[in-house]
This record gives sequence, structure tokens and C-alpha cells, in this order.
Amino acid sequence: MAQDSIAKTDMQDHLRMWRSFLETHSTVVKYLERRMQEQHSLPLAWWDVLQQLADGREGRLRMGDLADSVLLTRSGITRLVDRMIVAGLVAREPCPGDRRGYYAVITQLGRDTIEKVGPDHFKDAWEIFLGHITEEEADVLGKVFNRVLTASR
Repeated sequence: MAQDSIAKTDMQDHLRMWRSFLETHSTVVKYLERRMQEQHSLPLAWWDVLQQLADGREGRLRMGDLADSVLLTRSGITRLVDRMIVAGLVAREPCPGDRRGYYAVITQLGRDTIEKVGPDHFKDAWEIFLGHITEEEADVLGKVFNRVLTASR
């Protein structure tokens, strides 16, 4: 929807919603980061990487695809994965047929970490966000987020 086609009152409503979304996102992420550190001494970004890898085909993703899925630069994901390798949560494997490409692969310790941390993380996500949304609202939000993600790719 082009900006010039939006009525001024609609624009104000959209801007209020946008600011509310940004504030909510910031509040939720800070809360989840703090709880993850307090309970498991695990950075939230590491949790995100573990989830992405666990959901990936054969528990692995190309480094560039992983960077895109967790919103980090390629150099940022390389540094993060390097630290996770030292912790034993992931491994790096060469991509067959691509001498320069690598996969990040979840290890058994990484899978065990997901099993251990998952219930607490879900409980915290429920407390700060999910528990305040009805099933109908969750359905609408899911559709909106998917539409925005699809349009942005």
C-alpha cells in the first residue's frame, strides 16, 4: 500500500501499531534473553541457532542460510557458530561439491540442550507474550507475520 494512498488517520493508526509492535518486540526479547541467561547461561541467539539447525534438513543449514534465518551477517554468524563449536553445541562440515561452502550442524549436545531448555523457554514465552493472545488472535497474527515475511523476501 503506497504511503500517499493511506488516509492520514489510517497512517496514525498504523504508526501507533508500529511503535507498539517495536516496543513489544524489544520488551519480549529482553525478557527472554534475561531469563535464558538466568536459567541456562545460554544466549538467546544461541537458542535461536539451535532451533534453526534442529528444524533444518538432517539438523544442518548452510552458513549463509543460517545467517539469513537468524538475522545476522555472514561474519556475525561465523563468529557466533565458532563460539558454539567451542561449547560443543554445533559442528561445521564442508558442503560436498562446494569447496568454499560449509554447513553448521547441530550436535547431540545441542539437541540435548534444546530438550533441557525448551520447556523453560516456552513457559517464559507464554508468560510474557503467548498467554496474552487468544487462539483467534494467534491465527490472525500468524497470517499477518507470514504475509509480511513473504512480501519482504
